[in-house]
Amino acid sequence: MASSVSTVAVANKGLLSLNNFVAGTSVPCTAFFGKTLKKVNAKGTCSTKVSKRSFRIVGAQEIDEKKQTDQDRWKCLVTDMSDDQQDITRGKGMVDPLFQAPVGTGTHHPVLSSYEYISQGLRQYNLDNTLDGFYIAPAFMDKLVVHITKNFLTLPNIKVPLILGIWGGKGQGKSFQCELVFRKMGINPIMMSAGELESGNAGEPAKLIRQRYREAAEIIRKGNMCVLFINDLDAGAGRMGGTTQYTVNNQMVNATLMNIADNPTNVQLPGMYNKQENARVPIIVTGNDFSTLYAPLIRDGRMEKFYWAPTREDRIGVCKGIFRTDSVPDEHVVRLVDAFPGQSIDFFGALRARVYDDEVRKWIAKTGIEQVGEKLLNSIEGPPKFEQPKMTIDKLLEYGYLLVQEQENVKRVQLADKYLKEAALGDANADAINTGNF
Repeated sequence: MASSVSTVAVANKGLLSLNNFVAGTSVPCTAFFGKTLKKVNAKGTCSTKVSKRSFRIVGAQEIDEKKQTDQDRWKCLVTDMSDDQQDITRGKGMVDPLFQAPVGTGTHHPVLSSYEYISQGLRQYNLDNTLDGFYIAPAFMDKLVVHITKNFLTLPNIKVPLILGIWGGKGQGKSFQCELVFRKMGINPIMMSAGELESGNAGEPAKLIRQRYREAAEIIRKGNMCVLFINDLDAGAGRMGGTTQYTVNNQMVNATLMNIADNPTNVQLPGMYNKQENARVPIIVTGNDFSTLYAPLIRDGRMEKFYWAPTREDRIGVCKGIFRTDSVPDEHVVRLVDAFPGQSIDFFGALRARVYDDEVRKWIAKTGIEQVGEKLLNSIEGPPKFEQPKMTIDKLLEYGYLLVQEQENVKRVQLADKYLKEAALGDANADAINTGNF
């Protein structure tokens, strides 16, 4: 007991040192509080010697980041790229509840809203020389630019449709033309695809649409143009006859888009209701057949519709952009487009890719089939590099007819119907026998 009292006395009257500043008075090494108490040997604990080391605060600007290596265990203290709020949220429920506060009061709830972070759907473009050689159809650009501009204007007594629906045949370049216009206008859109319009949890796609819309609204509030771009809306929310299942999420996606179109400046997340208005965000959707969508969604007051069917001049202009780096003369591009009038624009992109087949085939024969995997993935020299093959009009026409023949085989044979009709596959080679290729 005596020793404890003496120790407390020494601790309470110790010496403090900060930047060579000394506070307090000297205390004898032997503290005596009565005749019966013994002397306490405080050697090493109550030394009167004071370290006169200087104390200096170093700012982050004085640290040379070039001296830090990947092996430095403290390197993240200077450049911390982590997101504490997101890390806290991810850790929710991962530890014993004994170490977490009750629901609603703990730090595992994020303070910032979702649109304060970089959106997972944000598409950023490099705006330097991205349009050189690419063709934008005048009618397409006119429709898209006018719709976006109208939604950022305040027109007197005019209700502007919020959604622009661009629909047409497959492979006609709808999405790519939209991206070119966005680049031209300096817009980094918030992207969504049809695959995000369905989920194992009811209500998740509708919530995601509202979240992405609010993320785009926040970008606009900060002074940058933005749009919400949904690819292939009919594939995710359409009704394809009896071949697709109509789910709760399909209904909620249609209803959410209708609600946003009617109230574009008051879009709330579930469980989050306030009177603060958000910015109006134009919505651009693409699809192949909008007749599969819910009819009230595509009415004129909510969605402005644009049917995209490229003309011959549009097809030639786009194909010139496809073959712009291959030194194909313009007259050969025109001849190629006229040789396949019923094909989509995507057909000519696939045709260009087929020209490399000969070069790849030569490299495989030279390397050996057994060594292909090692050369592609584990080679010290890196993946092989090919010189750009010379593209002549004869070679392009040859590969074009091969692609058309494959298309005809798919349409003519239709093995799926035969498999459903017959239990055995006895007639599987009937087409090859009839065409003389068996």
